[in-house]
Amino acid sequence: MACYAASEKGGDVFFPIPARSVRRSLRLPMFVLVFTLLLNSSCVSSYSSGYWDFTCNNSTDMERGKLGPQNPGVCSGKATHLPVCECGFKMLDSCFLNKNKMLEIEKGANDLNIPIIRSNRKLVASIDGGLHKPSCLVFNSAWKARQLEHEPNKKLNYPSPAGIQRPKSDEDIAFMSILELGQLLKANLITSVELTGIFLKRLKRYGPVLESVVTITEELAYKQAKEADQLLAEGKYLGPLHGIPYGLKDIIAVPNYTTTWGSTSFKVQVLDIEAWVYKRLKSAGAVLVAKLVTGSLAYDDIWFGGRTRNPWNIEEYSTGSSAGPASCTSAGLVPFAIGSETSGSITYPASRCGVTALRPTFGAVGRTGVMSIAESLDKLGPFCRNSVDCVVVLDAIRGKDPDDVSSRDISFGDPFSVDITKLTVGYLEDAEMEVVHVLQSKGVNMVPFNLSYTVDSVQGILNFTMDVEMLAHFDKWQRSNLDDEYEAQDQWPIELRRARAISAVDYFQAQRARGILIQQVRESFSVDAFIGNATDWEKVCVGNLVGFPVVVVPTGFKKISDAPSNDTRRRTTITTGIYAPPDRDHVALALAIAYQSVTNHHKQRPPIDDLGPNDPIPESPKSL
Repeated sequence: MACYAASEKGGDVFFPIPARSVRRSLRLPMFVLVFTLLLNSSCVSSYSSGYWDFTCNNSTDMERGKLGPQNPGVCSGKATHLPVCECGFKMLDSCFLNKNKMLEIEKGANDLNIPIIRSNRKLVASIDGGLHKPSCLVFNSAWKARQLEHEPNKKLNYPSPAGIQRPKSDEDIAFMSILELGQLLKANLITSVELTGIFLKRLKRYGPVLESVVTITEELAYKQAKEADQLLAEGKYLGPLHGIPYGLKDIIAVPNYTTTWGSTSFKVQVLDIEAWVYKRLKSAGAVLVAKLVTGSLAYDDIWFGGRTRNPWNIEEYSTGSSAGPASCTSAGLVPFAIGSETSGSITYPASRCGVTALRPTFGAVGRTGVMSIAESLDKLGPFCRNSVDCVVVLDAIRGKDPDDVSSRDISFGDPFSVDITKLTVGYLEDAEMEVVHVLQSKGVNMVPFNLSYTVDSVQGILNFTMDVEMLAHFDKWQRSNLDDEYEAQDQWPIELRRARAISAVDYFQAQRARGILIQQVRESFSVDAFIGNATDWEKVCVGNLVGFPVVVVPTGFKKISDAPSNDTRRRTTITTGIYAPPDRDHVALALAIAYQSVTNHHKQRPPIDDLGPNDPIPESPKSL
């Protein structure tokens, strides 16, 4: 494991010390953040407890909360030396220092730390979103000391659906799998232009109801569809995604279209960038039909246009920031979509909306052109009709991105060639036993299992890592007080303000604790894969910190609570997760394919138009 932090992301996390003499003069460099908070923050003009009396530029505007992007408040550097602000050291759990040492640190921060902080911030943090100037400290999720040789051009042995005919209704076409749609295209039973029109119509009809679509890319979609049809007419076939429509979570940049990040602050933003994942899908012949909702700055399901709903029960919200990809795939508005996860944003909405989804091994998919929350946690993955489709999409988008230092060519075997009877698969106490029994019936050796580790601060490590790295990417945004217009004040605004008081040392200690967790999980991962709840928060945190993959699969349905009618067709979806070690995505996918080969939960359609007798479509969903 390599340690990682945002050494180039702005001075609030790490700061460079240029010479030994400077280092000696800073007895406790961990306190850089308390002085960033108290000496260099745009949050306060004077300290209310009476310990400090800082004179800030634009103090009148500061006090009125009127500072904006053109006038971010910066403390003047002049301070009346009043008694030491002990409360600041208390926030950093450093009350062991006496006042003389505190004063010494205050002088070192004024003379040395703050100039370095400001210099670094000017260098790397003038643009929000983490799209440029990534950290040179990189997290590698691989467990092998030497990465297995990868065969990037190896073709997978995709199954070929037999006897596929064009359905009579567009509704039936909309719920076909990628491989089934591909068969229609190759057999000239439908054109990509026709297929694109079907999904555009559904996006326009149901997108507003579900509040799941940001931008319909109609002009681009028809252009790409016509190109796909022309290539087929010339006998050129690009693979299983050729001519297949899809959607992208709106943190992924596409030129000439807004990339809003779901946020009021950025809702008119157009980035002249082709995200790496978009390039890969374009080269595979796929057709982009829409930019789909992301929660604001990729936090949960609230965005500047509303709050995304669950197609299976539109009184519920979809949860998770990949809300649009999950909701749209579930409702048949796209055959597949690309979402992202830092901590639950694939697993939660996939589970709520009842779709199959893959959170791949960290580093499997390049992230150039994608808004960054945390460089050592962010992952891109597909939402699909079934696990076979997840294989198709991952195979198209995986691989080394030359501009994403965390990406790599993972060892990806052929899921269709895995002999599952030779696998030993564990199941946790919270596993859906139907999955266990089905896999057991297909010859898999199923054993009780527990993922053991002694680290008791897993959730805190995740929060420290995510919040500090996110703040590094949105330092300018916070300093400009744009967090005041954020759509949900109890989300990023509070978390990122709190992150100001996490010292560089404590962030780094969290990464050392993360290293212990990774080592313990690796040692206890004595099975080829395991089955367990996909939305248990502890497992979500562990999985993202370690970087191992999980496939979310629908396993059934149950009645909704407080149903308005016994005949309602609305349902609560039941799902489970199939987890594997890093670089063993194909093993988890092989097991998911085996399970779905004899079940049909993933083929069910949500009741968008007809909720059932005595159950009218509600005007607005209820908050959960």
